[in-house]
Amino acid sequence: MKVFLCIVLVTLVAVNGQSYPNRPSYKPPAYPSPSYPTYPKPSYPSYPKPSYPRADYAKPAYPQTYETPMPYDFAWEVKDAYTYNNYNHQEAGDDKGYVTGSYSVDLPDGRKQTVAYKADDYTGYVADVKYEGEAKYPENKPAPYKPAAYPEYKPAYSSPTYPKPAYPKPAYKNDYPAPSYPSYRPPSYPSYPAPKYPARY
Repeated sequence: MKVFLCIVLVTLVAVNGQSYPNRPSYKPPAYPSPSYPTYPKPSYPSYPKPSYPRADYAKPAYPQTYETPMPYDFAWEVKDAYTYNNYNHQEAGDDKGYVTGSYSVDLPDGRKQTVAYKADDYTGYVADVKYEGEAKYPENKPAPYKPAAYPEYKPAYSSPTYPKPAYPKPAYKNDYPAPSYPSYRPPSYPSYPAPKYPARY
């Protein structure tokens, strides 16, 4: 083992001590720099900015006409006790656009509502609402449920009657002779004397 190690060491020393010739050196090639042709800068003709004359249209003249309101007056009323409808409406307007009117209606709570209003082009619509009477809310007492009375349905059926069927009595024919049976003598059995048994002491 020692001899092998000595041989390996000697071999390494011999390899490290061996000298190699100088490596070749290369210079990079020199290329001439490229030259590109130069062109003159293009020139474009300049044009003056166009100017458009502003169209002058004559403003149409519309005749300013104001219609004078036509006076009016109407009134109507509905009063139906069967359907509990009771309301009315009346309104009047003059030739200056001043309108006054009022309407009233019976409310479900028992009160009567009356609205008096006026309206014009300056103050607009102004209403005055008034109520007459006192609101009442009666207690709801539903009637007790009672089922509807329906007549009792009892269908009546009559028993159907059918005729009694009549069938004919069959007639049999006696075409066979009366059978005859053989007669046998009564059997005879032998008679044996009664057995005698010794007396027991």
